[in-house]
Parts: sequence; C-alpha cells; structure tokens
Amino acid sequence: MDTNAPSAPDALDQLDDAVAAAAFRRLVRHLRHRHDAQNIELMGLAGFCRNCLADWIRDAGYEGDKPAARELIHGMPMEEWKATRQKPATEEQLAAMEASLKKNQ
Repeated sequence: MDTNAPSAPDALDQLDDAVAAAAFRRLVRHLRHRHDAQNIELMGLAGFCRNCLADWIRDAGYEGDKPAARELIHGMPMEEWKATRQKPATEEQLAAMEASLKKNQ
C-alpha cells in the first residue's frame, strides 16, 4: 500500500498517461542537464532525488535492476555520474537531508 496516496480522489489520477510520461521525461532530462543541482541538495529541499526517481520507476514496473534504473535516470552509469558530477556532501547538506526525510514519513 502506498503510504503517500491521498485518501480522497486526486485529479492527478485523471491525467492522461501519455501526458504524464512526457512530463516525467522532461523532468528527467532537466535533471540530467542541471547536474549542478546535487542529489543531496534535492533531498534536503524536496525529500527526493534522482536515485529516488530510479527507485520509483522500478516500483512502477521497470524490469531493470537498480544500477540500470539509475543509469536510465542519470543518463550514464552511476559510477561515471559520481566521478564527473557529484561533489562531496557538507555536514549542513547532510543535516538538511535528514530533516527533510523526516517530513516524508
């Protein structure tokens, strides 16, 4: 059971799947372009990141494993993304992420 699912009907569920898929692809391409927006920052602000999107597509039925899902979202293998895009997290970023994640529960 999805603990984030609303109890009342949500108009979002009426959104055409093709429209939703196009918006999702645009979001992923935007995140691929904006690699300056670090995953740790996304987690601290919004409680999700690129890796969450990879997990969510697997939850939705994507048959690839975790590394394949992450490569799909990142646009490259995770190790390459880490080496070329990811910066070390600061203590402040880690604290913000922890506080943000508590809001997801």
